[in-house]
Amino acid sequence: MLLAVFAVLLLVLPLVLPPLPPLPPPPFVLLLIPVVMMLALLFLAFSPSKMPDLDISSSV
Repeated sequence: MLLAVFAVLLLVLPLVLPPLPPLPPPPFVLLLIPVVMMLALLFLAFSPSKMPDLDISSSV
């Protein structure tokens, strides 16, 4: 669901926003990609889990 929201934003925002200035040189973009990926992984790691907590010890 979250991926669908990002996809819609990526498709709609360029049509609504004014043209962006030219991108910085490629080394900066290549440095930015792992930073964004690490932030996404940290967000997923610290977001609450949606799996039910199965307490096996109480069912004995």
